[in-house]
Amino acid sequence: MKDSNKIMIQTIFISILILLSSQTGYCFPTVGGEPQDLKDIFLPDGDGVKVESWIDNLDIPWSLIFLPDGRALVSERPGSIRLIKDGKPQEAPYVKLDVHPSGEGGLMGLALHPEFPKKPFIYAMHTYKKEGDIYNKVIRLKDNGDKGTFDKVIIDRIPGARVHNGGRIAFGPDGMLYITAGETFKSDLAQDFNSLGGKILRVTSEGDIPRDNPFRNSPIYSYGHRNPQGLAWNPDTAELFESEHGPSGEYLLRANDEINIIQKGGNYGWPETVGASGKKPYVDPLIVWKKTTPPSGITFYKGTKLAHLKGDLFAATLGSEALIRIRLSREGKKHKVLKIERWFSDADKKSRYGRIRDVVEGPDGFLYFLTSNRDSRGSVREGDDHIYRILPR
Repeated sequence: MKDSNKIMIQTIFISILILLSSQTGYCFPTVGGEPQDLKDIFLPDGDGVKVESWIDNLDIPWSLIFLPDGRALVSERPGSIRLIKDGKPQEAPYVKLDVHPSGEGGLMGLALHPEFPKKPFIYAMHTYKKEGDIYNKVIRLKDNGDKGTFDKVIIDRIPGARVHNGGRIAFGPDGMLYITAGETFKSDLAQDFNSLGGKILRVTSEGDIPRDNPFRNSPIYSYGHRNPQGLAWNPDTAELFESEHGPSGEYLLRANDEINIIQKGGNYGWPETVGASGKKPYVDPLIVWKKTTPPSGITFYKGTKLAHLKGDLFAATLGSEALIRIRLSREGKKHKVLKIERWFSDADKKSRYGRIRDVVEGPDGFLYFLTSNRDSRGSVREGDDHIYRILPR
């Protein structure tokens, strides 16, 4: 389709939304475009890499962390944290948590205390049900070698549901714990300061509210998020990048999936705006995909084993079943997107590995990614679900 036709269709669609809004009193979001001035490139083989299965036969893995002594932990959404020792998954769970694994909920993000092993703590976010209501919380576990034991609740009563639970947790360069919380398909929560839904939260390693949070006595760090799924800090600038799922039918809209750079106290617009609308006071995304992509876990590659990837941002994607590589440059105080590559898939959505939930860099300098084909939305392949390792070709 020619660009002029696309623009005409988009204009007609926006006009229909405005007409519906004026006649019904129903407020539709302001729809913006793609801020990046380039098209994604498909690289089914990746760029100078090869892929091998590291761990297989996992049950909907969600998050992977590496411990400094060579062990690794992977969360499985039904409620188990699995220990990987000497490159092999241990038969007995590291810990089994009582979670509510309905829909997109269950056991999700993991994080390692920044002073581990001096402070031998593992953090986990999970969904639970109490008296008929669904919530999310972050707990802390004590590492005891082959087992983890419950230590304390870090933050509780984050809204939960079958969908849009967020679920990513990570410690920043400032030593604070950041938590992505979805709006549970209740879009108004994203702008509601009485709710933790649709936010990025920030607390100390003990669960206290930092004094320098942008809103007094609140764990809220940024708001106006729909379903934030990934967190990563630029190693050169320490800026926080976030991935987020756009609408899947709300307000007659789809896609508009995002990569954002998070500002302290920033309002990212949902549900008042989607895409790069330029509407104040909302913060526009760095990247918007108008075709359904939803990005999940993200990471900046910092190592040397894959030297040609150094400094690039990688995003695991679900619906598009690709690992996305984003090449960036910084011009003054702004980032410019130089290139977006979709690895392991082609324009016809023929995917090598299926749905990808998370991507992390290992201590060996290689990249690892987790598939999510057993989550009822993917096509299950032999040995699913996997943790794959990316090596130089």
